[in-house]
Amino acid sequence: MGEATKRNSAPPPDLMRERDEVLQSFSRGAKLTEQFMQEYSRIREHALELEESNERLRAQLEADDALAKLLGKVERLEQERQDLLKRTERAERAKVSFDERFGEVESEFASLANLFVASNQLHASLTPRGVVRRIKEILAQLVGAEAYAMYISSSDGKELVPVASEGVPGERLVPLPLEGSAVGAVVHTRQALIEEDRDTNRIDFDHPPVIIPLGVDETAVGAIVIFGTLEQKPRFSHTDFELFKLLGQHAAAALVGAALFEQAARRLPGAEAFRDVSV
Repeated sequence: MGEATKRNSAPPPDLMRERDEVLQSFSRGAKLTEQFMQEYSRIREHALELEESNERLRAQLEADDALAKLLGKVERLEQERQDLLKRTERAERAKVSFDERFGEVESEFASLANLFVASNQLHASLTPRGVVRRIKEILAQLVGAEAYAMYISSSDGKELVPVASEGVPGERLVPLPLEGSAVGAVVHTRQALIEEDRDTNRIDFDHPPVIIPLGVDETAVGAIVIFGTLEQKPRFSHTDFELFKLLGQHAAAALVGAALFEQAARRLPGAEAFRDVSV
């Protein structure tokens, strides 16, 4: 084809401009459409947010009403809890009072049981050896004494002679003068020496914590000296004091009675011995 033919086939310049104008118009329309769609999306999202917020508000209102009811129930439960605590405290005080009283009764019963057993033991034998053995059992098992000795007055009344002991070295078991010794002073006055404010589980042969005078009626017979108690017993109890009193009043009588019975060749006295005892 010639040059003329090529010129005739090229699009006229005005069509190109029209095409560019159309493309530009389409591009602006697409941008507007995109902007519109973006705005629509924002509006839709905002509407959804408003709807969700509305739902939350509605739920909050319902929850507030339920919360008010719940708070009222909680207050009632709290009041009931306080009332229950008061009743529990009263019951606990009553229980503590009962436990204390029960403990006192139990302690008194145990004390009476110990005294009953000790009294029976003292009078359960009619031989001096048997009485002494039972006195030692009372001291060891009921009092908890670890080192002790029992002294009896000599026939002339000037000395206290050891007749039984436990946990005392041999060199310590010597006669004591009735005059001038701590044990002799207790026997003479008939007043027991009991040091309550010191630890008794430390053995002290020079200063014993307990000296119990033994007597029959108004006659001094001897003494029981406790030099120390077992390690687990640092102090004496109320029951121990009662046992000391019982030993002081009955141990000598049981021992003297057993000795006289043995001297009588273990013969019981006849009716004539009681001729002048009727009242």
